[in-house]
Amino acid sequence: MSTTRSATRSAALALADERALMRQGYQFLDEKRMLLAAEMLRALAEHRVLEGRLVERLGEARAAMLGALQRHGLERLQAYPPGSVAPHAPTLTRTQFLGVPQIAAQFDPHVVGADDEAVDPSPEARVCRDAFAALLGPLALLAASAGNLERLAAEYRRTERRARALENVLLPEIETALKSIDDHLELADQEEAVRTRLAGRRR
Repeated sequence: MSTTRSATRSAALALADERALMRQGYQFLDEKRMLLAAEMLRALAEHRVLEGRLVERLGEARAAMLGALQRHGLERLQAYPPGSVAPHAPTLTRTQFLGVPQIAAQFDPHVVGADDEAVDPSPEARVCRDAFAALLGPLALLAASAGNLERLAAEYRRTERRARALENVLLPEIETALKSIDDHLELADQEEAVRTRLAGRRR
């Protein structure tokens, strides 16, 4: 917005049009930040569910490790051959919410191989290995959820800044400039009316 404007009717009309556009922009941003806030609340609730599932799996993995330690001892359990997991990586689906990139992850890995190489294979060791492999799925989903929340929050902050700039800075500036022009035009009209009246009396 220009800081210097001539006090003319065309300038007043241009300012009024600019104000109307800014009000429309503010309404759009206001609606956008409300939608973003609602989506963040929904995503946060889902994130907490995923956290709960991870905590459950962690408890299962801890119990499985205690059982394996009791069966093999720490040194022999550390020497137990590792297994590979399949699939090796999560499947990612990319979408957008109001232009904000969102990622949905699908990951349900299972352990393959390694039992034939064990010197002292045991059900306890297999359960422990499988329990820790089962942590990978919830961790992948939780990581994707955390990234989605970060991107939504960043977009909300940007939208909030723009909306506040319009509401608290740009729109008040236009209102002030428009009032100043209107006052000046009104004063000019009054002066013109006085001059016309005086000119009529002289005749």
